[in-house]
Amino acid sequence: MTDANRARQSSKRSRGGGNAATDLRPNGSAQLERRRSAERRGLRAEWLAALWLMLRGYRVLARRVRTPAGEVDLVVRRGSVVVAVEVKARATLDAALDSVSSRQRHRVALGLESFLARRPELAGLNRRFDLVAVQPWRLPVHLADVWRPRR
Repeated sequence: MTDANRARQSSKRSRGGGNAATDLRPNGSAQLERRRSAERRGLRAEWLAALWLMLRGYRVLARRVRTPAGEVDLVVRRGSVVVAVEVKARATLDAALDSVSSRQRHRVALGLESFLARRPELAGLNRRFDLVAVQPWRLPVHLADVWRPRR
């Protein structure tokens, strides 16, 4: 940090406008805190979605599956169907539906295929793509077969 930046930073602190706790943070720190908060909210939403699906008879095979193609929030199974579940914590159901882009759907489809390639015992099962919307102070909403990947 150059002396000019140091002087400019100290003058910001001495102005007194705003929250004293955030004024003392280095640049980018507030953004990092928002990202961490969103990550915690997402983890809670995934935990609630997994619990909700288990109560509905699904067996959770994996959570937060990371593959070279991308990440799948939940992989669950019920009967002869393996389901890739995208979990969205949003204020409304419409906001959750709108937040899943075609690029994200493609990423989830590739992630499920990559997961199934490592699990040959699941190879012959049907595949489905679901969405679980977690809204504040409401039960999760499970939407089955929300999209089909393009072939």
